[in-house]
Order: sequence, then structure tokens, then C-alpha cells
Amino acid sequence: MEFRLLGPFEARHDGHPVDIGSRRQERCILAVLLLDTGRVVSTDRLIDLLWNGRPPVSFRSAVHTYIGRLRAALTPYRVRIITRGDGYLVEAEGHRVDVAEFTRLTSLAGTTTDLGERVRLLDRALSLWRGPLLADTADDELRERLDGPIEELRLTGIESRAQAQLALGQHTLVVGDLTPLVDRFPTREQLVATLMTALYRASRQADALLLYRTTRQRLVDDLGVEPGPKLREVHQRILLDDRRLDRPGRPAYEVRVRDEALPWNVGGHPALEFCNTFAGWGQEPPLPGSEWLRAYRTVAVWAGYVGLLDDVEVSRLVELARRDPGTAATVLDEVRALRTRLYACLTDPDDRRAFDAVARSAEAAAKTLVFGRDVDGVGRWRPAAAAGLRSPLYAVAWSAAELLADPRRLTIRMCPDPRCGWLFLDETGLRRWCSLAACGPSVPTVPCRPARQSNGDRSGFGTSAKWAPGW
Repeated sequence: MEFRLLGPFEARHDGHPVDIGSRRQERCILAVLLLDTGRVVSTDRLIDLLWNGRPPVSFRSAVHTYIGRLRAALTPYRVRIITRGDGYLVEAEGHRVDVAEFTRLTSLAGTTTDLGERVRLLDRALSLWRGPLLADTADDELRERLDGPIEELRLTGIESRAQAQLALGQHTLVVGDLTPLVDRFPTREQLVATLMTALYRASRQADALLLYRTTRQRLVDDLGVEPGPKLREVHQRILLDDRRLDRPGRPAYEVRVRDEALPWNVGGHPALEFCNTFAGWGQEPPLPGSEWLRAYRTVAVWAGYVGLLDDVEVSRLVELARRDPGTAATVLDEVRALRTRLYACLTDPDDRRAFDAVARSAEAAAKTLVFGRDVDGVGRWRPAAAAGLRSPLYAVAWSAAELLADPRRLTIRMCPDPRCGWLFLDETGLRRWCSLAACGPSVPTVPCRPARQSNGDRSGFGTSAKWAPGW
């Protein structure tokens, strides 16, 4: 059986309406029990909510009567109300409540890093919203006492969906969704900031600035406060025509492989591409789309894309990850940690701790490697099948070791724009990509000075480079 509390009260069985009773008090009691499904609600609480502290003389007998009528109406549908001590509970099995489903979906959306999936989950959650809680049953006073965080959860869900849509380049949808909401909640700054960004991306800069002025005046007049730092920052960026506001989360340098969004190969070596999978790493907060390694599946597909694993192995790993998501999540964390250490290794010759961490990962990888003939006839070291879900981790660790032992690493250059940070095997790559702003932000075409070498060991693993952009 399905109960709908978000909006007018409805009960349905197999898609058909069920008459629970015409009395408002009965529907209110059932709604209170359903909001706490599986937990005892005391009779005193039911009385307090139903009559708001002003019960009639025979209030307890009235509650017993209402419960009896509800049981008679619900028993044919296998929904049981159980007496437990001085209270009642609705068994958790055999029915669905839209409030519980709404809460579950919004919570799940908050844990996923896949923006498309987040939008889909929030779309499903928000589609359950038909109006205020118990719109035809509870009065405003009762609704305020029952509602709790539900309305706030809805607004947070709308904001989260809009931010994900912005990152996916769907600013037109955001403008349509948020404009009426901002009219209703004019002092909710996160809503206003998101709508201003969407208007700016839709080439409506004047409307975005007008919205800021209106909101600021409302905040000052109604609450006696100035806009917060987030809203002021968006306003300032619009005034400066900051390109970061005009950058959708699916950038121009994206390539799709097995429906995974990956960055182009630009660095000239797999270990550099591994570091380049987080363009925009230097921003706080990070630029939309800067975190490419958002799931284990992405790691496996990326390793195949750059040639560290073959296509058959990628398919095997994707299936293994589906069967063992816990281990896959652990490996993803290890992959991200290795990436951070490798980046530090390649950009700071004095970071011995990062170098040692990469070296230990390479040594662990070496124990799993087998040498085989690739499809192009060239022999290649790759992790054995026994490495399981750690195959991409070991493959990239070994590739990193090869780069750290290669004299070519002395020619590595980094994009001078701190909003980018991409690494290139030489200055040619830097000029080719970052002079075209392929990495997203605008970058001066002034070349970097040659990388400063470490004063330490200059052979094998011990060589490194430090970057001094020549601005």
C-alpha cells in the first residue's frame, strides 16, 4: 500500500485510491504514525498534536475510537497498527510512505559524486512533492510541528540539483526552476547565488546584477544584514566577467569513453595524464568537473584509455567492481592518494615523503607484473589478473616509476595558471594546449622558465623539477 503525505493525504493500493475515512482527526493520527513508521508514538503525543494542547473531555476514548476505525480500514490491505504500551505503531512492512522515500532519495543523492545520477535521484525525490505536508488535513500550526526538516530538505535538494545541473551545462533549466522559488524565498542566498550564475551563463548579465541588488536591498531592509561572502563573490565575478562562472562542468576538453567523461591526452605520458585528471585542482572550491576520478569505473576506463590496461581487462574490472563495491571504493581512495603524491613528486624536488610513497607503490606494483606481447607486437609490463581491482593502481604506479627514472622528466613543464596545473612532457605541449585555453581558464602565452632541478640526487628516481612560471 502507498501513502502520500506530501500534499493532500492519499492512500492507494495497486494504483487505486483507498478511502481511509472522511474524519480529519483519523487521517492526522495515521499520518503521525506513518511519519514514525516502526516506532511507538505515545497516546499523549497523539493527543497533543491532534488538539494542540486543548483536548476535549473524552480525548482518550476518542483516540481509541479513531484507532479502531483505522484498523478496520487498513486490515484488508495488510497494514497493521499495533498497541505497544501507552502508544501505537504502524508496522514497517507492507507499505510505502512518500516522505520516507523522499528522504531516502535526497540522502542518496548527497552521497553520489556522479552529477548525472545526482540529478536523476533528486528529480525522483522532488517529483514526490505535491504540496505542503498534509495540505488538506493539517492546519498551519500542526504542519509546522510535524514538518520538521522536510521543507528545508526540499529546498536543499532543489539547490543541490541546480548546482549539479550548472556543472552539467544545463543553465537554462536552472533559470526556469529557480526563478519562481527565489520570488518565494528572496533571502535564501544559496538559491539567489545559483540563479545569478545561471542567468550569467544564459547571457543575462544585467538580470543577474539586478537580482543581486534586489536581494541585497531585501536583506538590509528585512533582516538588517549585508549579503554573505558566497553571494558577494558571485556578484563580484559577474562584474569582472570572470570566465570561471561561464564554465560548465562538462568542459571542452572532455572525451567520452564507455560513457565515462575523461580529459584529453595532452601531457605526453600516462603518468602525467594521471595527474592531469584533476585540472582545476588548485581552486577552492574546486572548479566544476575538476575531479575526474569520481568512481572506480572511471579509473578502470581511464587506464584503458591511456593504454595501461587492455580492453578485455577493463571490462573484467568493471564487472568485478560491480560485484565488490566496498573493495572498489577502497582502491579508488588509494588511487587518489597516489595521484596527489605523484603530483607533489613531479612539482617539488624537495618533497621526499611524496617520492618515497610513490616508490613504495611502484615496488608493490612490481610484485604483480607480468611481461607480455601487446597487440602491436611490443612487449609490455602489466599487472597480472591476480592483482584484481588494484590493477589500475599498480599499472599507474609502474608508469610513474618509469617516468621518474626517465631523463625526459627534466623537461616537464606545468601550466602557469594556478587554476589549471596541467603537466606537460615539454614546453611544446604546454604552448599547444594552454595557449589555446584548452584547460579551461585563460592562460598567458608567456612561456615558463626552465624547471629548476633539485640539488639532490640527479639520477633515476632522485631527479625532480620545481616550477617557476616566468610571468
